Amino acid sequence: MDWWIWLIVAIVLVVVEMLTLDLVLLMIAGGALAAALASGLGVDNLLVQGLIWAVVSLLLLGTARRWMLERFRGRDTLSETNVHSYVGKAAQTLTDVTMTSGRVKFHGEVWSARTATGQVPPHTTVTVVAIDGATAIVEPLA
Repeated sequence: MDWWIWLIVAIVLVVVEMLTLDLVLLMIAGGALAAALASGLGVDNLLVQGLIWAVVSLLLLGTARRWMLERFRGRDTLSETNVHSYVGKAAQTLTDVTMTSGRVKFHGEVWSARTATGQVPPHTTVTVVAIDGATAIVEPLA
């Protein structure tokens, strides 16, 4: 296949990649560019060009794509948001908190609360160890 056909394939893949932003098609376009280069350097066998395209595409998918995703999107650093960010924070008990019921004040709001073990008296500072629905699971500060 002529080199310019591989070049057109690469350009089309890059244009479509702009719609997906997943970088898969960009890696396949890189393989097409390698096949275009091979064709331009005199490799006339279509099977060899296809193998060059496949091998380079797979190498790029396995190596360059991961690096590029980390570079452009950043690493997967999920920040805790909403109620899950409350775990480890301090709260103040308003009532007796038992294994079945209780109330705590936390971030200016009153929450239902319970302990995993024992009982905590009112006006005690506790730590939120988990959130179960709309209930804070707390334990006394050690």
